Amino acid sequence: MTLTIQGGRVLLPDGIRDAGIVLCDGLIGALDPSAAARGMTLDATGLMVLPGIVDIHGDAFERQLQPRPGVDFHPAMALRDTETQLLANGITTAFHGVTLSWEPGLRSLDSWSALLTALEARTWTCDMRVHLRWEAYNLDALNTALADIVAGRVHLVAFNDHTPAILKKIDDPVAAAKYSDRAGMRLDDFRVLAERIGARADEVPEALDRIGAAARQAGVPMASHDDDAIAVRDVFRGRGARICEFPMAEAVGQAARDAGDYVVMGSPNVVRGRSHLGWASAAVMAEAGICTVLSSDYYYPAMLRAAMVLAGRGVLDLPRAWALISSNPAAAAGLTDRGSIAAGKRADLVVVDASEPRVVATIAGGRIAHLTAEGAGRLSG
Repeated sequence: MTLTIQGGRVLLPDGIRDAGIVLCDGLIGALDPSAAARGMTLDATGLMVLPGIVDIHGDAFERQLQPRPGVDFHPAMALRDTETQLLANGITTAFHGVTLSWEPGLRSLDSWSALLTALEARTWTCDMRVHLRWEAYNLDALNTALADIVAGRVHLVAFNDHTPAILKKIDDPVAAAKYSDRAGMRLDDFRVLAERIGARADEVPEALDRIGAAARQAGVPMASHDDDAIAVRDVFRGRGARICEFPMAEAVGQAARDAGDYVVMGSPNVVRGRSHLGWASAAVMAEAGICTVLSSDYYYPAMLRAAMVLAGRGVLDLPRAWALISSNPAAAAGLTDRGSIAAGKRADLVVVDASEPRVVATIAGGRIAHLTAEGAGRLSG
């Protein structure tokens, strides 16, 4: 299939300028303001043509799997709806943050296996990948995680350690109910389980080392999650994790950047103007050059909006703000074939009305993957 996009303002590696783009066989071809129309033509006059968004940490899909505690839907159905949401928001590459925990229910080993099976059962228009959020105390699932990394079923590994926080809250009936409801267990039974898991703390470091070694051997990028101290970040960097996700303090993020690591924050933090947990401001950290990647975190529509919010604040121009959701996350994930609009790159683009802002069309792998009514009126040929 050949698609020509004409008339738009295009974000190219050397800046924003008028350019016609010819897409052929899933790749970006000619970049020329006067490119002759070939195949279908999309008139992007008055619109911006931007690199497709790359989301390396998103777990909003969990709400499609379990919209209410105890209410579960088949992963295939959940993923189909998730893909629709992603493409409607200009996200052409998505790493699903799948938590593999010792908790029963939504984040269990059974759920992990079912979700991977559903992802692999068909070809998706959005490039949906697996971001293994390895829960440090999940020792019983260690061999499964290692085997899936070796088999190429995992595309990014993040080290999570939520168990100590759960154990601190386990005697608070309100806070603990959040975890027991998600697991589909009675609170008393969940408390017993959590305490049994916590008693294996001495075995955790070796398991983390084995996960890190497997990921390094497989060439899978790694991240540490919610680092609360520079020393913690240093330990995970030693295991090969060069991505720092959601540092709990600006100093931790700064230390990560000083060491050459990527620092990931959430787009909802930028859009809302604050962290929902009271942690560091993603906007301030991005403007200071500390945050280098923005993710959807838990809300897909926030990514496009966050880049525009940052550009509107006046410290970052649009190319630098958009890099936080396109070229930078692609580089962090080791994806050299996308993240920018250049000849030979994967044809992942989003056509945007920047005045609102809103997505008019999404092109994924050279195919029109999402089109509004306005976009349909701009299509010919």
